[in-house]
Formats: sequence, C-alpha cells, structure tokens
Amino acid sequence: MKTKNEDINKLFTLIKEARHLVAMTGAGISTLSGIRDFRGKNGFYNDMDAEKIFDINYFEKDPSLYYSQAGSFIYNLDEKEASIVHIVLGELEKRGMLKSIITQNIDLLHQKGGSKNVIEIHGSPKTHYCMRCAEVKISYEDTAAIVRKGEMPKCPLCNRVLKPAITFFGESLPTEALRQAVTEAQQADLMLVLGTSLTVFPAASMPEHTIRNGGKIVIVNNMATPMDGKATLHFDDLGTVFEQLKIMLTSADY
Repeated sequence: MKTKNEDINKLFTLIKEARHLVAMTGAGISTLSGIRDFRGKNGFYNDMDAEKIFDINYFEKDPSLYYSQAGSFIYNLDEKEASIVHIVLGELEKRGMLKSIITQNIDLLHQKGGSKNVIEIHGSPKTHYCMRCAEVKISYEDTAAIVRKGEMPKCPLCNRVLKPAITFFGESLPTEALRQAVTEAQQADLMLVLGTSLTVFPAASMPEHTIRNGGKIVIVNNMATPMDGKATLHFDDLGTVFEQLKIMLTSADY
C-alpha cells in the first residue's frame, strides 16, 4: 500500500491533468465522519442483520425492523459533519476539476461537503414515499422528526408506513441514476475509487467501464478490492491522502 508523499504527488498530478475526473465513493469515506461502514472490521454487518433491515420483502412485512434498527444511523445524519474527503471532493468540483461523484452512500454528506453533481446509485433518504399512493412523499427532515419520537411515518391517505427512497435488497437501482453513473464512468479518463470494497454490483462494475474505455483508476481503501491489480495507484489511508491533497489544493495557483 502507498501513502508516501511522492505517490500522493503523482496522484495530484493525475488529478490536475485529468480531462474528465470522476469519483466513486463507498461507506469507507464516511467512517471519518463517525458513521460505521457495512463490511469493514467494525461494520454494521458484524452486529446486525443489515440484509434483513434493508430487504424489501421484510420491509413490506414488518417495516418496524428497518425503522427501529436503522434509526440510529439514518435519522441522525444532521449531527454528522462532512469529512476531509467530502470537503476536498467538493473543492475539486468547485474548481472545475471533478465532473461528478458516483456514490453508494445514503448519508447525504457529499452535499454537506459542497458537492453538487452527486449521483446516488443506491437511492437516498431525502424522500420517503407511500408504496401505494404515489403522490404521497415527505422529506427527510419530517421523517427524522417522527422516527426520533419512536414512531414511523405513515401515509395520510391509506395509513401504510412510508418507505425511504433508498434502494433495498430485492429492488432495482434507480434507472436514471444508474444510466448517469455508467455514462460518467465511461467518459472518465481518471476515476478515484474511494472507501469501497467493490463487492456490491452493479456499482462495483463502474471502474471497469472506465478502464475499458482507456481511463485510469486510483484506489484508496483500507481493505483489498478485486480491482487492486488494475489500479494505477493504490493507497490505504483516506485521511492521510486527502489531508495532503487539501494542502496541495490550497497552495496551488488556480
């Protein structure tokens, strides 16, 4: 694994010279904000059955499983701050260097970090909706207030429990988001793969689209991924890499 300054210098050069830079992010970048990841050594999968919590069939049978178990980390996101990774990505976009972010995350922290062009391929808790009454939708803020009182948001028309617009197991990814993600990955001449184990498909196929179209990938993740052998550079410490990138951006003349 590489965290030497010379390799971070190489990374910054790649970023500056990229024609179409895209970032792909996973739960690992949000651990720096105090949010546990799913598959890491301290991940949610170690002490709760996340596959049931985020399973559409279980949700339809008993939505209280989702709201009781996920409430502790989905509905207190306003207490979390953007990490150095979110902030640097936001700055890269502001400077016109980063074209888009493809994220598997559902924590809304990219937006807190200043990013605008965020493609949420696993959906988002920004909206909660009725699976029966299509016109019924409420905001994340309204839902969070209800959940914090120990209750579940319900449809005012049919009394059905509302579902977050997060993609659960057994559901298809949002069609438009997936289309945008594939297009961005294919156009990228450099993709930063950050904090993801690249084990969940079809999200994990995004770096392949970049490589297949002649682009390069750089991986920063604290666990091995199936794409490590195809990476131009590989680091294991997100915090160190992005602290250095922040310094380089601050001192760069743009």
